[in-house]
Amino acid sequence: MTIFKSIAIASALVAGTAATAQEKFITIGTGGQTGVYFVVGQSICRLVNRDSATTGLKCTAPSTGGSIANINAIKAGDMDMGVAQSDWQFHAYNGSSQFEGDKFDKERAVFSVHSEPFTVIARADAGIESFDDLKGKRVNVGNPGSGQLATMEVVLAAKGWTMDDFALASELKPAEQAAALGDNKVDAIVYTVGHPNGSIQEAVSTVDAKLVPVQGEAIDKLVAENPFYAYASIPGGMYKGTDSDVKTFGVKATFVTSSDVDDDVVYEVVKAVFDNFDRFKKLHPAFENLKEEEMIKDGLSAPLHDGAVKYYKERGWME
Repeated sequence: MTIFKSIAIASALVAGTAATAQEKFITIGTGGQTGVYFVVGQSICRLVNRDSATTGLKCTAPSTGGSIANINAIKAGDMDMGVAQSDWQFHAYNGSSQFEGDKFDKERAVFSVHSEPFTVIARADAGIESFDDLKGKRVNVGNPGSGQLATMEVVLAAKGWTMDDFALASELKPAEQAAALGDNKVDAIVYTVGHPNGSIQEAVSTVDAKLVPVQGEAIDKLVAENPFYAYASIPGGMYKGTDSDVKTFGVKATFVTSSDVDDDVVYEVVKAVFDNFDRFKKLHPAFENLKEEEMIKDGLSAPLHDGAVKYYKERGWME
Protein backbone atom coordinates (compact mmCIF):
# COMPACT_ATOMS: atom_id res chain seq x y z
CA MET A 1 0.00 0.00 0.00
CA THR A 2 1.44 3.39 -0.96
CA ILE A 3 1.60 6.47 1.24
CA PHE A 4 -1.03 8.03 -1.03
CA LYS A 5 -3.59 5.28 -0.37
CA SER A 6 -6.63 6.56 1.45
CA ILE A 7 -6.96 4.81 4.81
CA ALA A 8 -9.19 5.16 7.82
CA ILE A 9 -6.84 5.37 10.82
CA ALA A 10 -8.95 6.19 13.83
CA SER A 11 -12.32 7.01 15.33
CA ALA A 12 -12.71 10.36 17.04
CA LEU A 13 -15.53 11.78 19.09
CA VAL A 14 -16.94 14.86 17.39
CA ALA A 15 -16.95 17.72 19.90
CA GLY A 16 -20.39 18.80 20.98
CA THR A 17 -22.20 15.77 19.52
CA ALA A 18 -22.69 12.14 20.35
CA ALA A 19 -21.66 11.14 16.87
CA THR A 20 -18.26 9.87 15.91
CA ALA A 21 -16.37 10.77 12.75
CA GLN A 22 -14.06 8.22 11.21
CA GLU A 23 -10.80 9.99 10.42
CA LYS A 24 -9.91 9.44 6.79
CA PHE A 25 -7.02 10.75 4.75
CA ILE A 26 -7.67 11.76 1.14
CA THR A 27 -5.08 12.76 -1.42
CA ILE A 28 -5.59 15.11 -4.38
CA GLY A 29 -3.22 15.06 -7.35
CA THR A 30 -2.24 18.51 -8.62
CA GLY A 31 0.66 19.58 -10.86
CA GLY A 32 3.86 21.62 -10.71
CA GLN A 33 4.19 24.01 -7.78
CA THR A 34 4.17 27.09 -10.05
CA GLY A 35 0.97 26.09 -11.82
CA VAL A 36 -2.69 26.68 -11.03
CA TYR A 37 -3.39 22.94 -10.55
CA PHE A 38 -1.29 23.03 -7.41
CA VAL A 39 -3.33 25.99 -6.16
CA VAL A 40 -6.59 24.18 -7.00
CA GLY A 41 -5.64 21.14 -4.94
CA GLN A 42 -4.24 23.16 -2.05
CA SER A 43 -7.33 25.39 -2.02
CA ILE A 44 -9.75 22.47 -1.95
CA CYS A 45 -7.79 20.82 0.84
CA ARG A 46 -7.73 24.05 2.83
CA LEU A 47 -11.53 24.20 2.72
CA VAL A 48 -11.95 20.49 3.47
CA ASN A 49 -9.57 20.66 6.43
CA ARG A 50 -11.45 23.60 7.96
CA ASP A 51 -14.24 21.15 8.82
CA SER A 52 -12.16 18.06 9.69
CA ALA A 53 -13.46 17.96 13.27
CA THR A 54 -16.96 17.33 11.93
CA THR A 55 -16.31 15.30 8.76
CA GLY A 56 -13.23 13.37 9.86
CA LEU A 57 -11.59 14.11 6.49
CA LYS A 58 -7.93 15.10 6.34
CA CYS A 59 -6.82 16.30 2.91
CA THR A 60 -3.38 16.62 1.32
CA ALA A 61 -2.54 17.84 -2.20
CA PRO A 62 1.07 17.09 -3.20
CA SER A 63 2.75 18.36 -6.36
CA THR A 64 2.58 15.79 -9.19
CA GLY A 65 3.40 15.37 -12.86
CA GLY A 66 0.01 16.74 -13.91
CA SER A 67 -3.15 15.57 -15.70
CA ILE A 68 -2.21 12.14 -17.01
CA ALA A 69 -0.14 11.26 -13.96
CA ASN A 70 -3.12 12.18 -11.75
CA ILE A 71 -5.61 10.12 -13.75
CA ASN A 72 -3.30 7.09 -13.69
CA ALA A 73 -2.76 7.47 -9.93
CA ILE A 74 -6.54 7.66 -9.34
CA LYS A 75 -7.06 4.60 -11.52
CA ALA A 76 -4.40 2.70 -9.56
CA GLY A 77 -5.99 3.72 -6.25
CA ASP A 78 -2.91 5.69 -5.21
CA MET A 79 -4.86 8.96 -5.12
CA ASP A 80 -8.50 9.70 -4.44
CA MET A 81 -9.03 12.73 -6.66
CA GLY A 82 -7.06 14.99 -8.94
CA VAL A 83 -7.01 17.86 -11.40
CA ALA A 84 -6.89 17.05 -15.11
CA GLN A 85 -7.38 18.83 -18.40
CA SER A 86 -10.83 18.26 -19.89
CA ASP A 87 -9.35 16.56 -22.96
CA TRP A 88 -7.52 13.97 -20.90
CA GLN A 89 -10.60 13.36 -18.76
CA PHE A 90 -12.41 12.59 -22.04
CA HIS A 91 -9.69 10.33 -23.44
CA ALA A 92 -9.28 8.38 -20.18
CA TYR A 93 -12.99 7.64 -19.92
CA ASN A 94 -13.34 6.79 -23.62
CA GLY A 95 -10.08 4.86 -23.98
CA SER A 96 -8.80 7.08 -26.78
CA SER A 97 -5.56 8.88 -27.64
CA GLN A 98 -2.92 8.09 -25.01
CA PHE A 99 -5.46 5.93 -23.16
CA GLU A 100 -6.21 3.67 -26.14
CA GLY A 101 -6.57 0.13 -24.81
CA ASP A 102 -6.52 1.43 -21.25
CA LYS A 103 -10.07 2.74 -20.77
CA PHE A 104 -10.81 4.10 -17.28
CA ASP A 105 -14.47 3.02 -16.91
CA LYS A 106 -14.58 4.06 -13.27
CA GLU A 107 -13.46 7.63 -13.91
CA ARG A 108 -15.97 10.13 -12.58
CA ALA A 109 -16.21 13.90 -13.00
CA VAL A 110 -16.74 16.14 -9.97
CA PHE A 111 -16.67 19.69 -11.35
CA SER A 112 -14.69 21.89 -13.73
CA VAL A 113 -12.61 24.84 -12.67
CA HIS A 114 -10.89 27.53 -14.77
CA SER A 115 -10.18 27.75 -18.50
CA GLU A 116 -6.68 26.79 -19.63
CA PRO A 117 -5.44 28.31 -22.86
CA PHE A 118 -2.66 26.49 -24.72
CA THR A 119 0.03 29.14 -24.29
CA VAL A 120 3.28 29.71 -26.16
CA ILE A 121 5.85 32.15 -24.73
CA ALA A 122 8.86 33.01 -26.90
CA ARG A 123 12.01 35.05 -26.39
CA ALA A 124 11.71 38.37 -28.20
CA ASP A 125 15.05 37.74 -29.94
CA ALA A 126 14.03 34.31 -31.29
CA GLY A 127 12.10 35.55 -34.33
CA ILE A 128 8.93 33.70 -33.38
CA GLU A 129 5.68 35.44 -34.38
CA SER A 130 3.40 32.41 -34.75
CA PHE A 131 3.31 28.73 -33.84
CA ASP A 132 4.68 27.81 -37.28
CA ASP A 133 7.84 29.76 -36.45
CA LEU A 134 8.66 27.20 -33.74
CA LYS A 135 9.95 24.81 -36.39
CA GLY A 136 13.70 24.50 -36.04
CA LYS A 137 13.71 26.22 -32.64
CA ARG A 138 14.53 25.02 -29.12
CA VAL A 139 11.20 24.43 -27.37
CA ASN A 140 10.27 23.16 -23.93
CA VAL A 141 7.34 20.86 -24.66
CA GLY A 142 6.53 19.82 -21.08
CA ASN A 143 7.36 17.05 -18.64
CA PRO A 144 6.24 13.43 -19.14
CA GLY A 145 2.84 12.78 -17.55
CA SER A 146 1.68 16.35 -18.03
CA GLY A 147 -1.35 17.45 -20.03
CA GLN A 148 0.96 20.16 -21.35
CA LEU A 149 3.16 17.64 -23.19
CA ALA A 150 0.21 15.50 -24.28
CA THR A 151 -1.62 18.50 -25.77
CA MET A 152 1.55 19.61 -27.53
CA GLU A 153 1.72 16.16 -29.14
CA VAL A 154 -1.90 16.54 -30.29
CA VAL A 155 -1.11 19.92 -31.89
CA LEU A 156 1.98 18.51 -33.62
CA ALA A 157 -0.01 15.57 -34.99
CA ALA A 158 -2.71 17.94 -36.27
CA LYS A 159 -0.05 19.94 -38.12
CA GLY A 160 1.80 16.87 -39.39
CA TRP A 161 4.87 17.67 -37.32
CA THR A 162 6.97 15.57 -34.96
CA MET A 163 9.33 16.46 -32.12
CA ASP A 164 12.13 16.08 -34.66
CA ASP A 165 10.94 19.33 -36.27
CA PHE A 166 12.46 21.20 -33.30
CA ALA A 167 16.15 21.83 -32.85
CA LEU A 168 15.55 20.78 -29.24
CA ALA A 169 12.43 19.42 -27.54
CA SER A 170 13.17 19.65 -23.83
CA GLU A 171 10.91 18.11 -21.18
CA LEU A 172 11.45 20.46 -18.25
CA LYS A 173 8.87 20.79 -15.49
CA PRO A 174 6.91 24.05 -15.20
CA ALA A 175 9.07 25.18 -12.27
CA GLU A 176 12.18 24.92 -14.46
CA GLN A 177 11.04 26.28 -17.82
CA ALA A 178 10.98 30.01 -16.98
CA ALA A 179 14.64 29.94 -15.95
CA ALA A 180 15.54 27.99 -19.08
CA LEU A 181 13.92 30.68 -21.24
CA GLY A 182 15.72 33.43 -19.34
CA ASP A 183 19.06 31.61 -19.56
CA ASN A 184 18.67 31.22 -23.34
CA LYS A 185 18.58 27.42 -23.10
CA VAL A 186 15.29 27.38 -25.04
CA ASP A 187 13.70 29.79 -27.49
CA ALA A 188 10.13 29.14 -26.39
CA ILE A 189 8.04 27.29 -23.84
CA VAL A 190 4.51 25.89 -24.07
CA TYR A 191 2.13 25.75 -21.14
CA THR A 192 -1.53 24.72 -20.89
CA VAL A 193 -2.46 26.75 -17.85
CA GLY A 194 -4.87 29.20 -16.24
CA HIS A 195 -4.00 32.89 -16.28
CA PRO A 196 -2.44 34.89 -14.76
CA ASN A 197 0.34 32.41 -14.08
CA GLY A 198 3.36 32.90 -11.84
CA SER A 199 5.78 30.92 -14.01
CA ILE A 200 4.97 33.06 -17.06
CA GLN A 201 5.21 36.24 -14.96
CA GLU A 202 8.66 35.09 -13.89
CA ALA A 203 9.71 34.38 -17.46
CA VAL A 204 8.69 37.78 -18.87
CA SER A 205 10.23 39.61 -15.92
CA THR A 206 13.66 38.06 -16.45
CA VAL A 207 13.92 38.27 -20.25
CA ASP A 208 12.20 40.13 -23.08
CA ALA A 209 9.53 37.66 -24.15
CA LYS A 210 6.02 37.61 -25.57
CA LEU A 211 3.00 35.38 -25.95
CA VAL A 212 2.53 33.92 -29.43
CA PRO A 213 -0.84 33.19 -31.10
CA VAL A 214 -1.80 29.59 -31.87
CA GLN A 215 -4.18 29.74 -34.83
CA GLY A 216 -4.77 28.33 -38.28
CA GLU A 217 -6.50 25.54 -40.16
CA ALA A 218 -5.14 22.72 -37.98
CA ILE A 219 -6.35 24.43 -34.80
CA ASP A 220 -9.76 25.19 -36.36
CA LYS A 221 -10.10 21.48 -37.19
CA LEU A 222 -9.17 20.43 -33.63
CA VAL A 223 -11.76 22.76 -32.12
CA ALA A 224 -14.45 21.70 -34.61
CA GLU A 225 -13.92 17.98 -34.08
CA ASN A 226 -13.38 17.82 -30.32
CA PRO A 227 -16.00 19.01 -27.82
CA PHE A 228 -13.41 19.46 -25.05
CA TYR A 229 -11.52 22.15 -27.00
CA ALA A 230 -12.62 25.77 -27.41
CA TYR A 231 -11.10 28.98 -28.76
CA ALA A 232 -9.46 31.10 -26.08
CA SER A 233 -8.00 34.56 -25.74
CA ILE A 234 -5.35 35.74 -23.29
CA PRO A 235 -5.92 39.43 -22.48
CA GLY A 236 -3.33 41.94 -23.59
CA GLY A 237 -1.52 43.74 -20.80
CA MET A 238 -1.63 40.75 -18.48
CA TYR A 239 2.05 40.05 -19.11
CA LYS A 240 4.96 42.36 -19.83
CA GLY A 241 5.79 42.38 -23.55
CA THR A 242 2.30 41.37 -24.72
CA ASP A 243 0.05 44.41 -25.13
CA SER A 244 -2.66 42.94 -27.40
CA ASP A 245 -4.99 39.99 -26.86
CA VAL A 246 -3.46 36.69 -27.97
CA LYS A 247 -5.70 34.19 -29.77
CA THR A 248 -5.28 30.48 -29.10
CA PHE A 249 -7.38 27.49 -28.06
CA GLY A 250 -7.68 25.58 -24.84
CA VAL A 251 -9.35 23.25 -22.40
CA LYS A 252 -10.91 23.36 -18.96
CA ALA A 253 -9.22 22.30 -15.78
CA THR A 254 -11.45 19.61 -14.28
CA PHE A 255 -11.62 17.82 -10.94
CA VAL A 256 -11.95 14.04 -11.28
CA THR A 257 -12.17 10.94 -9.12
CA SER A 258 -13.15 7.27 -9.31
CA SER A 259 -16.43 5.52 -8.64
CA ASP A 260 -14.45 3.49 -6.06
CA VAL A 261 -14.21 6.60 -3.84
CA ASP A 262 -17.02 6.70 -1.26
CA ASP A 263 -20.02 8.87 -2.07
CA ASP A 264 -19.81 10.52 1.37
CA VAL A 265 -16.19 11.55 0.79
CA VAL A 266 -16.89 13.17 -2.58
CA TYR A 267 -20.03 14.81 -1.17
CA GLU A 268 -18.08 16.42 1.67
CA VAL A 269 -15.33 17.67 -0.67
CA VAL A 270 -17.88 19.22 -3.05
CA LYS A 271 -19.77 20.71 -0.10
CA ALA A 272 -16.55 22.24 1.28
CA VAL A 273 -15.94 24.02 -2.03
CA PHE A 274 -19.43 25.24 -2.86
CA ASP A 275 -20.53 26.07 0.69
CA ASN A 276 -17.46 28.35 0.77
CA PHE A 277 -17.56 29.44 -2.86
CA ASP A 278 -16.76 33.12 -2.32
CA ARG A 279 -13.76 32.14 -0.24
CA PHE A 280 -12.64 29.65 -2.90
CA LYS A 281 -12.82 32.25 -5.69
CA LYS A 282 -10.45 34.54 -3.78
CA LEU A 283 -7.70 31.92 -3.53
CA HIS A 284 -6.36 32.59 -7.07
CA PRO A 285 -7.06 35.22 -9.76
CA ALA A 286 -7.90 32.43 -12.25
CA PHE A 287 -10.93 31.57 -10.07
CA GLU A 288 -12.45 35.08 -10.03
CA ASN A 289 -15.02 34.52 -12.77
CA LEU A 290 -16.09 30.97 -11.90
CA LYS A 291 -19.83 30.29 -11.91
CA GLU A 292 -21.41 27.32 -10.12
CA GLU A 293 -23.82 26.52 -12.95
CA GLU A 294 -20.93 26.25 -15.45
CA MET A 295 -18.65 24.26 -13.15
CA ILE A 296 -21.10 21.36 -12.82
CA LYS A 297 -21.36 20.78 -16.59
CA ASP A 298 -18.70 22.53 -18.72
CA GLY A 299 -15.78 20.36 -19.82
CA LEU A 300 -17.14 17.24 -18.12
CA SER A 301 -17.21 14.13 -20.32
CA ALA A 302 -17.12 11.36 -17.69
CA PRO A 303 -20.30 10.74 -15.64
CA LEU A 304 -20.66 12.83 -12.50
CA HIS A 305 -19.79 11.01 -9.28
CA ASP A 306 -22.87 10.08 -7.23
CA GLY A 307 -21.56 12.02 -4.24
CA ALA A 308 -21.34 15.19 -6.35
CA VAL A 309 -24.80 14.62 -7.81
CA LYS A 310 -26.24 14.32 -4.30
CA TYR A 311 -24.90 17.77 -3.37
CA TYR A 312 -25.94 19.41 -6.65
CA LYS A 313 -29.50 18.08 -6.25
CA GLU A 314 -29.63 19.36 -2.67
CA ARG A 315 -28.71 22.81 -3.95
CA GLY A 316 -31.38 22.64 -6.64
CA TRP A 317 -28.82 22.80 -9.44
CA MET A 318 -29.89 19.42 -10.87
CA GLU A 319 -33.21 17.61 -10.98
